[in-house]
Amino acid sequence: MSTILIAEDEARIASFIEKGLRAAGYQTTIADDGHTALLLAQTDAFDLVILDLGLPHRDGFEVLERLRAHGSTVPVIILTARGGTDDTVHGLEGGANDYMTKPFQFAELLARVRLRLRDGATAEGGDPVTLRAGDLVLDLRSRRVTDGDGLEADLTAREFSLLETFMQHTDQVLSREQLLGHVWGMDFDPTSNVVDVFIRTLRRKIGAERIETVRGMGYRLRA
Repeated sequence: MSTILIAEDEARIASFIEKGLRAAGYQTTIADDGHTALLLAQTDAFDLVILDLGLPHRDGFEVLERLRAHGSTVPVIILTARGGTDDTVHGLEGGANDYMTKPFQFAELLARVRLRLRDGATAEGGDPVTLRAGDLVLDLRSRRVTDGDGLEADLTAREFSLLETFMQHTDQVLSREQLLGHVWGMDFDPTSNVVDVFIRTLRRKIGAERIETVRGMGYRLRA
């Protein structure tokens, strides 16, 4: 299980990110100032860092600079309210792997987290870049799904996360609540039909017969 350091001094945002990442299966630690964030990141105990720039004691740029000077290659995603071009360039040239501005959609942040973690794992000969369920193949980099009968479809970020979750649990019944936790990363009204809506759009792209409705329980991807 990957571990993620959330360097964020706004408690509400830090809690929101932590809740979503834990629902997606990650372990998390929060640091609410730059000094603590740097000390934790330098322990090499984390697989990825989500870094705010406006941290007290040490700002995010200094944390990043010192982290890279220390020799750390941990992936860093900057998540900040500073959206200017100069700040973006400064962050990326300073060693950040990605840069997102607030406000943000959690689904996009989660997709970027997964991508950066896979980049690191693949570079070390670790995680594959595709998932398979029968003849269905999901490319984790391009978000494209194909099969042996000529199917080829691009997926939105939410559709990708939904299908990825299904393919990680092939032939298992997943409840609406489980899917909400994995894909949306936050609490939703359990009576909401958001899952059903996205199931319908996904069925149109990959074939209705692949995703089975299990009455009273949820949905299952058939291999």
